[in-house]
This record gives sequence, structure tokens and C-alpha cells, in this order.
Amino acid sequence: MRRLRGIGLVLPLALVVGGCAAGLSAEPNSTADPSGGPAAARVGPDAAPVQRLRVEVLERYPHDTAAFTQGLELHDGDLYEATGQYGESELRIVDLDSGEVRRRVSLPDADFGEGVTVLDSQVWQITWREGVAYQRDPDTLAEVRKVSYDGEGWGVCHDEGTDRLVMSDGTDQLTFRDPESFTETGSVQVSIDGAPLTELNELECVGDEVWANVWRTDRIVRIDPASGRVVAEVDAAGLLSDDERAGADVLNGIAAVPGSDEFLITGKYWPTLFRVRFVPAS
Repeated sequence: MRRLRGIGLVLPLALVVGGCAAGLSAEPNSTADPSGGPAAARVGPDAAPVQRLRVEVLERYPHDTAAFTQGLELHDGDLYEATGQYGESELRIVDLDSGEVRRRVSLPDADFGEGVTVLDSQVWQITWREGVAYQRDPDTLAEVRKVSYDGEGWGVCHDEGTDRLVMSDGTDQLTFRDPESFTETGSVQVSIDGAPLTELNELECVGDEVWANVWRTDRIVRIDPASGRVVAEVDAAGLLSDDERAGADVLNGIAAVPGSDEFLITGKYWPTLFRVRFVPAS
């Protein structure tokens, strides 16, 4: 998030990523992890322990280092990427082989772009503090209409099982919305090991669960939206080398690869997009 300031070129790896990497943020808040890092295993009597996962890197693809990535989604073989920053926010369709932008549309300079989700017949792109969601044509990216909502917008995804949108706003709350009208239909508070988990950022709905980047960290969590409980946590530190990290910002952007247990992940101003699998930590 915040805030101010393709499938080719493939290098196969059988690499499991670990270690620590400092997230450099050009945004106006502290870069300290608000939760103090991965939580200790404090589990209530009626809850299973949070599963701890790590990242297995399968492939690397080129990524535009000028992209302040806010949303990422793979749909019908095309990579949709939403970017942020005032005066620079866009929605793009990116060629997966080359990383080249095939189509793009800019937001008004007064709008700070955030997450995106793609349905068969429409695309929803949200904004940070402007309270505006854009409905777009998935092929041309042309604006169909825009609607208003209260509060901030961070991430958004489409839960196909319940046919609803799931949206984050920087708090510990996920909001459910109607995919046609964008009106709010419910919400749930998110917790990990019994404690609230805030600053949920980019979202990806997969099956009946929601994956979320945690802003200013190298963590990705898997959430049960029925209860709000985090059921798994991924340590995604160490994806970039020291040279690659120069000029890069925080981890953000997660897209499921349909028909597999794999994901595409990247970050703001990152030079690389990774195809990965989340596997149990040792």
C-alpha cells in the first residue's frame, strides 16, 4: 500500500527462499512490522495452530521497476496489474512472456489506485482514500461506471464460491460486497493466534479462503473468511538479492495460477515477478 512518493524470460529454480530482507518503503508511515513479526504459537482451545509456510520459487519473470504494484490477478492467461501513486496510478494488462504492458489505462491524477479483481464480465479497481471504485471492461479496460464507498480501499478479490467481493481497508477487518452493486453485505475481523491482524493489503481469493499481503512485512497470510482466523502464514523474506533490492519497495501483489497450487508474487518497484509454491516450513 501506501503510498507516496509474463511467462517468458524464465529462469527455472528449485530454490527454497529463506532469510531476512529489509523492506524499504517510500511511504509516510514507519516501516516497522506493526505486529512485531510472526506471532508466537498462542492458540485457543478451539483453534488449530497456525500453519507456518515458506516460499518455494519455481520461476522468475521480468517485472516493471516503475510499477508501484497494488493489485495483481491472472485471468484467462493475462496478468492484470493495478499500480498506485498520485498522478501515476494505472490498470494494466501485462504480457506474461515478456513483462511488456499490452494495454493500460490511467486513473485521474487525484486518485491513488489500489487493488483489482477480475470477473468474467467486469473488472473492479479500487482507490485508497478517494472512496471510489471503478468498474471496467476486462478486454478494453474502458470505464463502465464508478461507485462510491466509505473508508479506505487497500485490496479486493472475488470469492467465486459465495459470489461476493472481499475488500481490505488497512484495519483488521475484511468487508464483503455485492459484485454487481459494490454495496456492503457484511464483514469479519481478522485475527492470528487470538490477536487482531491489521494492515491487510493486497488480497487473492482462492477456493473458500483469502490470501493477504501484510503491509510493511514479508508475510502473506491465509484467512478463513467465515471466522476471520488466520490459518496459515507464509514467510516470504529473501526473495530479492541485495542488488535487486536496491530501489525496490515492499512485497505486495499475489495472484493464484488457475488449476494449480502455485502463485505469482511480486512487490512495489520490484524487478522480478516470482512463480512460487507455498510449502510447509521445516
